[in-house]
Amino acid sequence: MSGAKRVDPRRPYRIGPNGLRRIVLGETGAGDLAVGASRNSEAPRAKPLRTQVAATSWHMAIAHAYQGRLDDHAREAIAAAAILAASEKGVIAVILGAFHENAAALGADKVVIVDDLDAARFEPRREEGVVEALINDYQPEHIFLPDNALGDGDLGRRLIAKLRASAATHVSEIDDKHVAVGWSGGGCLADAPLPRFVLLQAGAVDSNLPFLGAGEVLSAPLAADVKDVCRDLGLEATEMGSIALEEADFIVSAGNGVTNVATLEKLAGCFDAAVGASRVAVDDGKFPRSKQIGASGKTVTATTYMAVGISGAVQHLQGIKACRHVIAINSDPGAPIIKRADLTVVGDAEEVMQALIARVGQARTQSETPEGQV
Repeated sequence: MSGAKRVDPRRPYRIGPNGLRRIVLGETGAGDLAVGASRNSEAPRAKPLRTQVAATSWHMAIAHAYQGRLDDHAREAIAAAAILAASEKGVIAVILGAFHENAAALGADKVVIVDDLDAARFEPRREEGVVEALINDYQPEHIFLPDNALGDGDLGRRLIAKLRASAATHVSEIDDKHVAVGWSGGGCLADAPLPRFVLLQAGAVDSNLPFLGAGEVLSAPLAADVKDVCRDLGLEATEMGSIALEEADFIVSAGNGVTNVATLEKLAGCFDAAVGASRVAVDDGKFPRSKQIGASGKTVTATTYMAVGISGAVQHLQGIKACRHVIAINSDPGAPIIKRADLTVVGDAEEVMQALIARVGQARTQSETPEGQV
């Protein structure tokens, strides 16, 4: 007898367009005749509130938003404030910049959004004034920030110096009593009691919380017009094609289902996205090896990853496992990429890309039309 393991035919499966069953790898249980469903599937349970007790004291988290979103590092700082908060302690998140996401999912009970201060401008004194006023109002016991080079780390150190507060930076481990700083060799460089200011390294806390915050959005104090000693020269625009795939925030990636590379590159340009490719598309000579994403290529961490005509081999899925949102465009509703995708468009890749290009162009034209004109 062969020593190879047999695939359990009762495992969940999908019906492909050719009428054949496609086993869904990684799942167990009885199969189902419905496309994309299994008999044992259950509706996701709603997360409970972290606490329903009125707050008598506070934890505060501070972070910059960019283009209406928080990155994973910022989310981890807010999650740390929520995880370490006792039931009678509230969590207030101060977000510098416009913010369009669900505040309750972050674990925050109150959210102050300061629209006119974001990561695109360097205005340290105005930021200090707004945040210091909120600290004086709420008197938080502990204050959490992501320790990064994008403004949060700088702001945290300025506040620490100005308020002469206890602090720990580059924190890699934390609990309700202590913090620890690691080093590249994997050991603990130092630990200390939990200070008032905690600047966290990326990955120190899991931001996927099992609970929700109340998510109440509060009006922000006005940022005073303070003359800074620094002059902001603005951000220098960078061509997305020159950015490494590992650093790109939005990637449009092509697979074997893409027949017109020019259309895909035009679509990527509409979204100011970088261009990637599957191994099959690279082996076919459509893209250089530097664009290959997957286990034998680049591993990417984009906020949005659009897979066009990519079936979703295991090696490719390994390369995109850290992407936050995956959009699949594929003519095969049973392709493995669809199981990984948050949003799927089933259709011909060329037709869908052309429709998206037209729709984005239409939306931009409407947004540029002055009010009152047609």
